[in-house]
Amino acid sequence: MDSSALFTVLDSALRLSIPLLAACLAGLWSERSGVVDIGLEGKMLVAAFAAAAAAHVMGSAWAGLAAGILASTALSLVHGFAAISQAGNQIVSGIAINMLAAGLTAIIGNAWYGQGGRTPPLEGDARFGDAFLGHSALVYLALLAVPLTWWVLARTRFGLRLRAVGENPAAVDTAGISVAGLRYAAIILAGILCGLGGAYLSVAQAAGFLPNMTAGKGFIALAALIFAKWRAWGALGACLLFGLLDAAAIRLQGVSLPGVGQVPVQAIQALPYLLTVILLAGVVGRAIPPRASGVPYVKER
Repeated sequence: MDSSALFTVLDSALRLSIPLLAACLAGLWSERSGVVDIGLEGKMLVAAFAAAAAAHVMGSAWAGLAAGILASTALSLVHGFAAISQAGNQIVSGIAINMLAAGLTAIIGNAWYGQGGRTPPLEGDARFGDAFLGHSALVYLALLAVPLTWWVLARTRFGLRLRAVGENPAAVDTAGISVAGLRYAAIILAGILCGLGGAYLSVAQAAGFLPNMTAGKGFIALAALIFAKWRAWGALGACLLFGLLDAAAIRLQGVSLPGVGQVPVQAIQALPYLLTVILLAGVVGRAIPPRASGVPYVKER
């Protein structure tokens, strides 16, 4: 592979890793507080639809981003109400959000636009153009979220308390700190990041919304989070790895390999998901989540 082809693949890998990174950081915030978030996929999907619809109406990509963040955060609060306020099963709540998002975006898309769930194509200011070095502003916002997440969780009082809630919520409650308040703050941040990832898909990477355009990225982000062992910098590395494999898979489509011939497109498209299975099957090693992750906290009276 010559240098220009290598640069093209790496550039594509960065673009493809951004929605994964945003969702992975969202999951990191949520799970560090003790709330498992299986609904990353659904929140990104709703954000992608809301962003594309708002950008089309308002003619502004930034309005689309704001709408995507609001839609995603609203679903995060629904998940928070079920998992935190009602002490419900967090896995079931996340799965319900994914199902709701898939059905809701298809129904509303068909009702509004009648194009099989698609939104009209976005043009001009309704899309995020290249801001610097061939990448849109959302790419740099997602990358900036990595050091910010690390710094807040590792160096601030809020971050230390949030991590403590994910490990031992009873001790935090005993100190007079609101467990529910910290967990709601975490899921709101998760909603904002999922909104960023979903808006990137429809208003920056593509020129509109397509049904199920997240294509399992929320679940791959969860795998990347486990691979990163719930650390911000590790999340960046894991998502770049998945993005690189996705970019390589795209470049391999239609290429004939010696002794094999042309590899079926379906086999190439399955490579990122195959890597997910391999990593989770044992290559990652022992990844220990926060001790209170997935466990509702009920205050003793």
